[in-house]
Parts: sequence; C-alpha cells; structure tokens
Amino acid sequence: MRAQYQNVHHQAHATPPRRPGIAPIVPNAQAQAQAQARERHLQMQKDKYDHQLARRRANKPTDKHMPDGVEDLIIGDGVQQYKRLREVEKKLDSVMMRKRLDMQDARQSTSKKYKTLRIWISNTVENQGWQGNSLDEDAFDFHTGPDGTYRMKIEGRLLEEDDGDSSDKDSDEEYDESLGGTAPNGDAMDHDGQTPKKTPRSPAFPQRTKLSHFFRRIVIDFDRSKSSQPENLAPIEWEKPDVPRNSTVLPAAADFDCLEFERKSDENINCTINFSRDDQPQRFLLSDALADILDSKEEDRESIILGIWEYAKAMGLQQDEEKRLVQCDDRLRKLFNRESFYFPDLIPQAFLVEHLEAVPPISIPYTIRVDPAYHSQPNPPPTVYDISIPIASHSHPPPMPNPQHLQVLSQLDSRLALLIQGTQQSKAKHAFLTEMSVDPVGFLKRWMGSQRRDLEVIIGDGLGMGKGDYGIQEGVGVGPEWRRGGADGVWGKDEVKESVQLMVGKERRGH
Repeated sequence: MRAQYQNVHHQAHATPPRRPGIAPIVPNAQAQAQAQARERHLQMQKDKYDHQLARRRANKPTDKHMPDGVEDLIIGDGVQQYKRLREVEKKLDSVMMRKRLDMQDARQSTSKKYKTLRIWISNTVENQGWQGNSLDEDAFDFHTGPDGTYRMKIEGRLLEEDDGDSSDKDSDEEYDESLGGTAPNGDAMDHDGQTPKKTPRSPAFPQRTKLSHFFRRIVIDFDRSKSSQPENLAPIEWEKPDVPRNSTVLPAAADFDCLEFERKSDENINCTINFSRDDQPQRFLLSDALADILDSKEEDRESIILGIWEYAKAMGLQQDEEKRLVQCDDRLRKLFNRESFYFPDLIPQAFLVEHLEAVPPISIPYTIRVDPAYHSQPNPPPTVYDISIPIASHSHPPPMPNPQHLQVLSQLDSRLALLIQGTQQSKAKHAFLTEMSVDPVGFLKRWMGSQRRDLEVIIGDGLGMGKGDYGIQEGVGVGPEWRRGGADGVWGKDEVKESVQLMVGKERRGH
C-alpha cells in the first residue's frame, strides 16, 4: 500500500511531456535585421562614393607635357620658356629625390664621432693612526682601536665641446668632496661652483651622459701586498644589468655617475681600474689586413661589411655580369686568401671571424693614498683622466613641409594639367579646321567615313573589306542591313541612337 502511494505521488509530480510547436519569437530579431540592412546600405553607399572618387581621380588630367608643334602656331617664345622650365623642374625633382634618399639612409644608419669622458678618481681616509685615534700607551685599556679605512670615489662626466680646456681648473680649484654621490644607487652628483643649467628638451634619441652609460663592466684590481689581508685585496667588480636597447627608463644600477666603496687599510695600495666599453652596436678591434682596407682600427659589424662593399666598388673589382661577385686585389687576397668571393657570403661573417677581436678594456692606474703627507692638504687634488668615447651621431629628422604649401602646389599642378589639356584640344581643333579649309568636300567625306567606322566598332559590327566612296576600303560595313537606310532599318534602332548619344556626350566631356 505504501509502495503504491509513493508511485502515485511520483506520477503526480512528474514533469508533463513537452509538446512540439512553434519556437518562441526573439523580441530583438526584427531590430537586428533592420540594423544589418542599414549597415549594408551604408556600406553600399560608401563603396559607390569611393568608386566615384576613384573614377574622378582617374579622369583627372596629369599630363604636363607641351604637345609637339605648338611652338609653330604661337607667336613669341612662350613655349620654349615653358619647356626650359620643365627641364629645370625635372632636374630639381631628381636632386630632391636623391637628397631625400640620402637623408633616409642617414637616419637609418648612425655615424660615429668622439667625445671626451672625464674621470675623477679620489679617496678619503678615516680612523688612521696619524689621525689621533691610536691606542694610548699609558691607559689600561688593552682593546684595539678602530681599523683604519679609506673611501674611494670614481666619478665621470661627458664634457661638452666648450668644456675641453677646463681640466686644470676642475682638478686644482673646483674639486671638492661634495662632488660625488653615493655608491651606485642612482643619485646624481652636484658640482660646486657651477651654474645650474636649464633642463633641455627631450632629445629625439636617448642621450648617454653618465658614467654607467658608457661601460658595461668596471673592475678594480689591487696589487698584492704581504702586510694586507687577502679579503681587503679582492677585486671589486660592477657589471651593468641587462637593459633593452634605446630604453628611456634605466634601473638605478645602470644609471649613475659615481662609483664609491670603502675598505680597510693603513698603507698605500696600487690598483688598476679597468673600464670595458659598452658600444652600441658592439665594436671590434680589426686585424692589420682589415684595418688597411677600412683605414680604421676598430669598427662595428655593419660598418665592416659596408666598408668592404664600398672598397670593391671604388676599386672596380665587381664583375660586369654579376655585381655581387668580387675579384680580389692584393689587399682582399691577403684578407680572404682567395681569388674571388661572393659578397652575400660575407653576411654570416664566417670569413671575418679571425680578423675581429674584442676591444680591450681601458686600464687606468691609481694609488690609494692613506699617508698624512697627502691628506694633510686642505683639499687633496683628484687624479683626472680623459677618455675618448665614440658617440653615435643621429641625424635629425628633416623638417616637415607645410601642408598649406603642399595644397597650393597640388592646385597649381592641377591647373597646369588642365591648361595643357586645353592646349592639346585647341591644337586638334586647329589641325581639324586647317585640313578642312584646304579640301572641304574630301575632308568631310573622310571624316564621315571615319565616324561610320567608329559606330561599327561601338555597335559591334565586324570590320571587313567593302566598296566605299573611294573604292574598296577597310572598315566599310558589308552587310545588307548597313547598306539599307530608312527609319525601319538598322540606323533607326534605339541601339544606334544610344551609341551616337554616347559618342557625342563623350566628346563634350572631352572638351
């Protein structure tokens, strides 16, 4: 009984079966269809407008060449002057195009010029024995005093062209310990006695001005001494982190102009500071054979390839049939050890590996002074070095032309083309009337025959040989329909009338 009740209860609450019928109507279907129709209509209108503009541009006259024979019909030398002006315009256009291409090449490639990077090296001392911090012999304190230390600074600044003669003044008079910032944390150093300059506008290309911008690695090696502790003579090394090329924002570890460190020592130490240049692009030291061809001791890869190409062109070593095949002269034979080479083979630079070496670091000696004879001076002078650094010289982009001037020039060109078109039509009218004045009857017959042949071509009737007004002629209609006149013949059909109207309208548009 209970099982039957549960079965009846389940059947009562069961979902009734779904009946087939019409699917529900989406309320926005009609609106979406109308929107799509509107979009199609707008697209068709746009395509039609673009087609009309294209046809208008295609029909726009562009020929500015004076027709031949016009100078015989015009009094004066106006036509000769116009032709001379056209020749000058062609030469000017050629020069401007060549200059534009030269400027594009100059913007894509960078030339090298050298500037002076001035390096100041100095050190200060603390807790040295001669500074009064030594152990008192009469005291009963047997604890050792603080160890003597020194603090070394390496500062650099790129000199402008008008700062080249200021080395003595900077090193002897204006140098002060407040010149430097701290260790490589990005703080800029302030120079006393210098007038602050106005902040220039941001250049079009990233400028390198700080010490860390020009070097990828700085290593300080110390000379070994028996009395110094080994940990105090370990080399100090800074290496630039990976930075995207031409990046405008640099991390603090790659954007500083003062490198500073402190160590323990109570005696003078000799050290060597090695600066490994960060050339962009990377430059290489050339072998003697390659340097003899390029007339340079170091170059980057692109300059090496271009230099060999220019050398082959200048010496006339290219084959006449294949310009990329180069016959070696004595210098190239010494460089490649072969009689000829295919220039694209130089792109992988397999031939040049043995002639390229890494540029050695710039080594600067310095003595860390901790003796009282040196530091007893009021302002101990720093050691100053000038380093010649190659700087990429980017050409400035050319000035943009004035849009108003370009619009005026375009309008003048259009007017000139219309005048030339009118001159051509006037010359054709002059030839037409002149020929008709010599033989009016014969000219009209020839003209009518020409018009009849044009109609045959337009309507689609084939050209053949037939008997015309001047005997057997080519292009005369030979069918009987064309020879028969009357309103009910072929000449009275709507197609012929439409063709005649088309020809007349075309001639009117041409005039």
